[in-house]
Amino acid sequence: MNNNEEKLPKVNINWYPGHMAKTRKQIMQDLKLVDIVIELLDARIPIASQNPDMAEITKGKKKVIILNKCDLADENQNKLWVEYFNKEGITAILTDSNSGKGIEESIRQIEKVMEDSMKVQAEKGRIGRKIRAIILGIPNVGKSSYINRISKRTTAGVGNKPGVTRQKQWIRINEKVELLDTPGVLWPKFESEEVALHLAFTGTIKEDILERTEIAYYLVKFLLENNMKQLCERYKIEKTYIEQTLEQDRPENENIYEIMLEIGRKRGCIISGGNIDEEKTARIILDEFKNGKLGRITIEKV
Repeated sequence: MNNNEEKLPKVNINWYPGHMAKTRKQIMQDLKLVDIVIELLDARIPIASQNPDMAEITKGKKKVIILNKCDLADENQNKLWVEYFNKEGITAILTDSNSGKGIEESIRQIEKVMEDSMKVQAEKGRIGRKIRAIILGIPNVGKSSYINRISKRTTAGVGNKPGVTRQKQWIRINEKVELLDTPGVLWPKFESEEVALHLAFTGTIKEDILERTEIAYYLVKFLLENNMKQLCERYKIEKTYIEQTLEQDRPENENIYEIMLEIGRKRGCIISGGNIDEEKTARIILDEFKNGKLGRITIEKV
């Protein structure tokens, strides 16, 4: 590990595959066809998972925010984030697309937000016109799972790569709403390396973009500062051991790194010579965080 603790990992965060540039142009065209924007965010990182590009190009459109994966996020923070968006004048709904929680409520809120506009349409003689919605979200935010739930389908065309979803199509939600799907799209430049890390913690930026052991190190650092109890419980590590390790007279990052290796030791990530397999340890920590095995944790707090 680098001894200069204050520096975040030097990474290439101008990651913008060509198909995403194309998708952005397509979304700008598709917005002309719709009445309302449904934007999916990861409830654990509502700011990092909100594409600032999309915020700009959807200005003036009615919007509903879906805070997906709410089952993996802290309950109190979930409520605070809903209040935060409400104060911004945007309806926000907590959903867990895997269980179906919040899906029906999201449909109700889409109809409610569009109620006055649809009355105006009816008065102009456009009776029975469907609400046209577009769904936006960065890769890995659970967009395909949400679409499957909201449309009661069992499959959505999902590519193996972030941002690869099948070609544009209208999906019937009910007798009032139809939905235009779009591929997941990131943006040309992340606001900060902190944003890049938050996206890496949740698996949006793949590990060939950032170093896995670096991501795991910064996740452990975050957990030690914010969720020590959950970390201790999950990896059967005594709090006194952590406190003593952090108090050692050496650079903080070396102390944190030692705790990370202790997690590897507890999980049997031992290779020849009694050394710890860093890569395997990092993978375990990241996978268990992403899958909620460390408990309900929100990275970005209101």
